Amino acid sequence: MEKTIDYGKPEYFENRELSWIKFDRRVLNEARDKSIPLLERLKFVSITSSNLDEFFMVRVASLKDMLRAGVKNVDIAGMNAARQLECINEDVKELVSLQYSTYNRSLLPLLNQENIYIIDAYEKLTEQQAEFVDRYFENEVYPVLTPMAVDSGRPFPLISNKSLNIAAILESKGGGLLGDKDGEIEFATVQVPSGMARLVPVPSRDPLEKTFILLEQVIEKNIDKLFSNYKVVCAHPYRIMRDADFSIDEDEAPDLLKEIQKQLKKRKWGEVIRLEVEEGIDKKLLAFLKEELHVENKRDIFYINGPIDFTFLMKMYGLEGCDHLRYAPHEPQLVPEIMPGENIFEAIQKGDILLHHPYQTFGPVIELIRQAAGDPRVLAIKMTLYRVSGHSPIIASLAQAAENGKQVTVLVELKARFDEENNIVWAKKLEQAGCHVIYGIVGLKTHSKIALVVRREEEGIRRYVHLGTGNYNDSTAKLYTDCGMLTCSEAVGEDATAVFNMLSGYSEPLSWNSLSMAPLWLRKKFLKLIRREIRNAKEGRQSYIRAKMNSLCDQEIIESLYEASAAGVRIDLLVRGICCLKVDLKGISENIHVRSIVGNYLEHSRIFDFCNDGHPEVYMGSADWMPRNLDRRVEIVFPVLDEKLKEKVLHILDVEFEDNVKAHILQQDGTYEKIDKRGKVLINSQEIFCKEADALIPGEDNTYQDRVFVPAEPVE
Repeated sequence: MEKTIDYGKPEYFENRELSWIKFDRRVLNEARDKSIPLLERLKFVSITSSNLDEFFMVRVASLKDMLRAGVKNVDIAGMNAARQLECINEDVKELVSLQYSTYNRSLLPLLNQENIYIIDAYEKLTEQQAEFVDRYFENEVYPVLTPMAVDSGRPFPLISNKSLNIAAILESKGGGLLGDKDGEIEFATVQVPSGMARLVPVPSRDPLEKTFILLEQVIEKNIDKLFSNYKVVCAHPYRIMRDADFSIDEDEAPDLLKEIQKQLKKRKWGEVIRLEVEEGIDKKLLAFLKEELHVENKRDIFYINGPIDFTFLMKMYGLEGCDHLRYAPHEPQLVPEIMPGENIFEAIQKGDILLHHPYQTFGPVIELIRQAAGDPRVLAIKMTLYRVSGHSPIIASLAQAAENGKQVTVLVELKARFDEENNIVWAKKLEQAGCHVIYGIVGLKTHSKIALVVRREEEGIRRYVHLGTGNYNDSTAKLYTDCGMLTCSEAVGEDATAVFNMLSGYSEPLSWNSLSMAPLWLRKKFLKLIRREIRNAKEGRQSYIRAKMNSLCDQEIIESLYEASAAGVRIDLLVRGICCLKVDLKGISENIHVRSIVGNYLEHSRIFDFCNDGHPEVYMGSADWMPRNLDRRVEIVFPVLDEKLKEKVLHILDVEFEDNVKAHILQQDGTYEKIDKRGKVLINSQEIFCKEADALIPGEDNTYQDRVFVPAEPVE
């Protein structure tokens, strides 16, 4: 009798939050890579900070809520909320320490070598520079500031989330408006204006030098001018992070739009979950901040050895005259199957078209909606919007289509985290233009990426569909790697119609032609595909699984992958971020290999390749292997049926699984290591895709076979 193996033991799983911290560590490792141009390295330091901000506002806040509520549940790795918070605190403080040592010991000296200076102390300014900065304070900064003294009559003000502030201890000189006694100690705080540039350019004698000072240092040095009747004993910058996660009982909310708008206001004033202070802060001042901000736990305080909040470094990326410190920008190329100025519908009629962003332009997606808006044959446009850009051409075309009398239906997901306000604005504009707007589905986030254009042609009604792995956002399409497909397949068109009928009403199809949807059918689909590979392996047939996604933390999927590995199925996973699966567990995951690519572009596409006994089935879509994607979101995964397109998609996976430059490999102990490149031909998948896109010729039938660009000689 075959022994039953328990694949669900907690020791077989990595904690989700700790795995995420390891991802941010991989991002920081790019800042530590000496082969990367300097300003690119600064960019990765900035990204590490913005990632940590969101992690605390959402994930850490959620764990604190669980702790307060007395929730005893453990995660798949057997950790309760208290234990997770302990480990998070330890790992994040180590990460932040590494981040600042990278900046202070490596990046700052390198900037100085390039004649770029970020002055970290007022005393380092020349006399002329100090005079300039003081004038700048008087003329530009002083009128904007609002100093807030704190005493019995003036309570501590509400400090908004993520704002940078300066706290000070004041000693009264006597007199003044309130008649304070001489020597009386008071406290004050002033917010560093978020609407002003944090990096203040300072003139230099040498025209080749670029010198900056941080705005908070300008304010700190001149803070005595804000409190003329007091002696400033000390002043130090600080920053808080608040709980920005909110939950809505949608069944009880009569108007989802109004409820979300109300919750967004609360986000600014949620519970303080992290306090960042300058290293060496006065103990009395720190005690005051802890009391006023209700920070009770020592682990919630981070002592920062340098500028608080590194997101300002992103502003340095565009410094003029520093092209040699950045990668040469890659211009997204035309899609070969679509000639400039061509009728998009005629191009799609010739066959399904694969789009690979950002190597190829997002233009065809924009053009599909733009041409549909003005085409008299088009009867209806329907699409889902999760995140869109600030000046979205797609929104403009949808509004134009409605004004032209088309039937326009748009599902705008109001619950897209940190894009709620943006999406509310767009939803209202679309409604004003005459579009039918759906504000998501009760209890679910609509994360699917689908657009449908219904067109009357000589042969009858034809449906044109775009399906994608990324958002309808022309800005992020230049930064994120995503795939999409344009098709006028009748089967896909029928499914697309069924999708929108489900989203706008309650119509559920009896069956699907090709699309798979969460939350009702997608989990079963993936498990069925994995079990087929298990069956094939046991019966001696060809079997493998290759999958690329953002995150992998679904217990049932991971257990199925363990079972497949134990049955002899080779499994190659490309997981950019969170991975709760462990590799090289004896008898459990010895056939599973996991890699993560962190490069110039954010890896965002989801691609799934199942061997099927030598007849590969390839799928793409919007869903990761996470409980939220499979159970709590509306997601779409679609098959790639056209053989030429399938070849191109398989080529994408082939190259990425050969990457030995940007890939980090998951080790048995849970760490990630880069590949030793000595003696190997360098393969940087993102660079290869850029070169391949440049080489493709519009109007010609290009294949990707034997197109991998690599150096002729291996690295010494």
